[in-house]
Amino acid sequence: MVAVELLTPNGVVYSGDVSSVRVPGVMGSFAVLDNHAPLISPLEKGLVLINAIDGVKEFTIDGGVVEVLNNHVVILAESIVV
Repeated sequence: MVAVELLTPNGVVYSGDVSSVRVPGVMGSFAVLDNHAPLISPLEKGLVLINAIDGVKEFTIDGGVVEVLNNHVVILAESIVV
């Protein structure tokens, strides 16, 4: 399991343990699974797919940054596009 936090300047949008998360990296989208190597990457506008226990959650972000460290993913999004 991977702990994921999706944050905007307005607060926490999503927080929970998931099986995977896919984010829109500037060089293409990529998935983060259990025991992923540490990384920090800029994100472009696009779709964040969170594979949670109760189903897939979809969020469109307007860019940001992702940090992956020790099975913890923090997505700092500029905003969520509705």
